[in-house]
Amino acid sequence: MTELATMEFHPQPQAGEARPWAFPAPERGTLGNGLTVLRCHRPGQQVVAVEVLLAAPLEAEPAGLDGIATIMARAFSEGTDKLSAEEFAAELERCGATLDSYADHPGVRLSLEVPVSRLPKALDLLADALRAPAFADSEVERLVRNRLDEIPHETANPARRAAKELSKELFPATLRMSRPRQGTEETVEAIDSGAVRAFYEKHVRPATATTVIVGDLTGVDVDALLADTLGAWTGSSAEPRPVPSVTADDTGRVVIVDRPGAVQTQLLIGRVGADRHDRVWPAQVLGTYCLGGTLTSRLDRVLREEKGYTYGVRAFGQVLRSAPDGTGIAMLAISGSVDTPNTGPALDDLWKVLRTLAAEGLTDAERDIAVQNLVGVAPLKFETAAAVAGTLADQVEQHLPDDYQATLYQQLAATGTVEATAAAVSAFPVDRLVTVLVGDAATIEEPVKALGIGEVSVVPAE
Repeated sequence: MTELATMEFHPQPQAGEARPWAFPAPERGTLGNGLTVLRCHRPGQQVVAVEVLLAAPLEAEPAGLDGIATIMARAFSEGTDKLSAEEFAAELERCGATLDSYADHPGVRLSLEVPVSRLPKALDLLADALRAPAFADSEVERLVRNRLDEIPHETANPARRAAKELSKELFPATLRMSRPRQGTEETVEAIDSGAVRAFYEKHVRPATATTVIVGDLTGVDVDALLADTLGAWTGSSAEPRPVPSVTADDTGRVVIVDRPGAVQTQLLIGRVGADRHDRVWPAQVLGTYCLGGTLTSRLDRVLREEKGYTYGVRAFGQVLRSAPDGTGIAMLAISGSVDTPNTGPALDDLWKVLRTLAAEGLTDAERDIAVQNLVGVAPLKFETAAAVAGTLADQVEQHLPDDYQATLYQQLAATGTVEATAAAVSAFPVDRLVTVLVGDAATIEEPVKALGIGEVSVVPAE
């Protein structure tokens, strides 16, 4: 008789005790050259993230040279006084590092990720890029050509085209925020290496820059390492720069960017909102999330689940400028796309959602789900060094205290349903929204006019 084999089961692992989580608190210091440094030790994060913020905002770009900050940002990785563009790229690759850069309204940002074992070499390359960028004629000309090649593709993209039109509508032409962030064909064509170097020399210096370094810094002499690399970067002292005031016109109106034959209509509905320093910000974040922050939010429940107009509609707030005195500005928007025949009905239902929100408010269940999604997932959101470094860099750009993110989560959790409702209704008043539609004007103009949500105008697609 054969003996039956028995299986031995190991006991099921038990969950450990939950530990409280808080957004990491950085240590702040200043190098001898005036460079501000925020460091954050994150045990186990063997890939270190470094962010460098340069005070070269878009509004500082010379007249007629919109896009020069973008070209300069991209040129930082195109060679130094020691290395050609190819050699610089090869050295980065040997470090297993990536270096990205971009320009936005607050300034230029460089983002480095590298294994901690190769951090000294990577920081040395980054320091050389900041200290002595080559800005070679041939490389700048190539970057300009590449940027010119991108512009037609952006114009053909309905979402990008809608964003461009909304900025143009909201802000006066004299304000940099009204124009494309990376420049137009006319302005980019005028950029050369001499102009890039002049912009660099005027605005890039350690005294007005900040470096954020996040990762497992066990055994790393951070002070000595920074002193030997970024500390060798020199430049003039900081000069205060006047900041122009922001004016905007969010009178309710509709602009149709004509795309004859388009089978879908891209929607972008927006207005200007409060500075991130404003006390309403946490409630506005929560209320906006309830309105359109996720697939279960109110806009999606109606327009996607019930009506089937769209694959998704989102509501969000985007900081354009943040100032300690509260004079900054944000853009509040609702975006999505619907099939052309249902453009009118979809807008009608969207406005009904906003009116119902104002009349009846949010539910406690909506508020609770939003808090759970925004606060509960934070430990997962900030698992990587890059996520922590990016958020710390955002705080620096927006002149927020180092503990802002941790405080924000506490404020979100303490925000009640009534307060979130009031903030959402204030953020999206039905009579103060600029609606941009990229679609077939011949089909959608009359149905949109019939809604009475604002004067309707039509502009060509370009």
